[in-house]
Amino acid sequence: MTTDTRTPVVFIHGLWLHASSWEPWLRLFDEAGYASTAPGWPGEPATVAASRESPEAVADRGIDDLVAHFGQIVDALPAPPILVGHSFGGLIAEKLLGQGVGRAAIAIDPAQIKGVLPLPLAQLRSALPALGNPFNKHRAVSLTTSEFRYGFGNALSEQESDALHERWSIPSPARGLFEVALANFTLHSPAKVDTRNDSRGPLLLISGTADHTVPDVTTQATFRQYRDSTAVTELRQFEGRGHSLTIDHGWHDVAAACIAWLKAHGM
Repeated sequence: MTTDTRTPVVFIHGLWLHASSWEPWLRLFDEAGYASTAPGWPGEPATVAASRESPEAVADRGIDDLVAHFGQIVDALPAPPILVGHSFGGLIAEKLLGQGVGRAAIAIDPAQIKGVLPLPLAQLRSALPALGNPFNKHRAVSLTTSEFRYGFGNALSEQESDALHERWSIPSPARGLFEVALANFTLHSPAKVDTRNDSRGPLLLISGTADHTVPDVTTQATFRQYRDSTAVTELRQFEGRGHSLTIDHGWHDVAAACIAWLKAHGM
């Protein structure tokens, strides 16, 4: 029996994208010597088509549900993994790392954690499809092509944005967005992350400077939340990139930078 000694990597997608959107990253990370996987969110069907047909399968899932789900996946692995999350998945990766779960984490355009105060108008507009109706809290919500273009593909051509929407976009639970929106007014918010943990692994925050959904100023404010920790925390900005930076034509540049950062830290 052969034991796989490669370092595991767990990819965590964000709202409105299917887990299969990580497929190019999985191939690249495997080629770089990692053992990578991209599990879906709890209840998420195996394909984009099935996800669109059954939005109720993921409805009413919040931050704690996601943390518990991915925590169980991590516990079943043969070794502590590297966590790579995009958008809401970035918040989950940060929260798990703060709890001492995983060797390191990379949070790409991460949803804001409790304590982050900037709330640019572009970010509010991007969240409006979910937050605009209070009854959406317990539902799964889809984005139209125009809403996807504003939130994800604003730095792309309309043709590329629409193609990405058609290929990867799925209904997603709105509950977590409501939890994030109310985090700074909630005593025990699930969006609270232990940013003071000195014993956690290294953390890389990545921001696209043209992002509407998680603007660069928001990621910078997240970075400052870690100022009281002696653990490694770094910020990398990608000029002119939007929220689609993990799936659009420039995804390889971001993925290669992630691998280079991991190698630089001996992982």
